[in-house]
Amino acid sequence: MTVTSPGTIARGTVSWSVFLSILMILAGIVALVAPAAAGISVTVYVGWLLVFSGIAHLAFAWDTRTSGGAVWEVLLGILYIFVGTCLLSHVAAAVAALTVFLGIYLFIEAILEFVLSYRIRPLPGSGWLALDGIITMLLAILIWRTWSTPVAIGVLVGISMLFSGISRLALSLAMRRVADRLP
Repeated sequence: MTVTSPGTIARGTVSWSVFLSILMILAGIVALVAPAAAGISVTVYVGWLLVFSGIAHLAFAWDTRTSGGAVWEVLLGILYIFVGTCLLSHVAAAVAALTVFLGIYLFIEAILEFVLSYRIRPLPGSGWLALDGIITMLLAILIWRTWSTPVAIGVLVGISMLFSGISRLALSLAMRRVADRLP
């Protein structure tokens, strides 16, 4: 039986983190290059996610029809499909609604970034999470001030993804240095 060292496990995890950070940076750049397309794409993506989630709820309801919770699963499935279909059929209105929800999401993300950076502050790279929280909070405030166009969603999502990717990359590289010291 082969025993994998903690250093090997940590380096593998950090490598994935670096790779995913780079993908986030690239996705952020793409969103900034074509912000209107990114805003509409995010809206359509969310619409389809809701439709597929609704179908999953209906399938789960069918699978658990004898356990007593099937009625609620069916109702949830119908709600998800209805909301997803509304988003897909009224993209312009959905963009405005999604922008409001995006602002709420970014606000909550910023708070969580602040908490995480505080919790891991003795570790190298934790300041990058605090910076990401500040930028995300500024984006949340900005979205509340200008919340009606797909360009706003695209730009804000692009900036958020870009800075999240950069901060995660910096944190991952700092963790790589720590992992390299492990056996």
